[in-house]
Amino acid sequence: MHTVSVIASGFVLLGIVLFGARAMKKPMSKAALQFIPVWFVCAAYNMWVGIDTAGYTFMEELPIFFGVFGVPAVAAFILSRRLNG
Repeated sequence: MHTVSVIASGFVLLGIVLFGARAMKKPMSKAALQFIPVWFVCAAYNMWVGIDTAGYTFMEELPIFFGVFGVPAVAAFILSRRLNG
């Protein structure tokens, strides 16, 4: 359940980034791409918390990290291509 919540948080953050870009009249396609490294840091922090606090090993957390990072990142990449024209 935690994983689903974190992925949903990624989509919320992506929406905030896109809304902010639109409000500031900046290219939304560029904002979607700029979201990806920010989300990488957030997903890496989530992985570190899982290792440090929950006691999982790096190898146990790695597939979860790929899902947590990958799903919103791929969505942002696809959106950037569609918004670009």
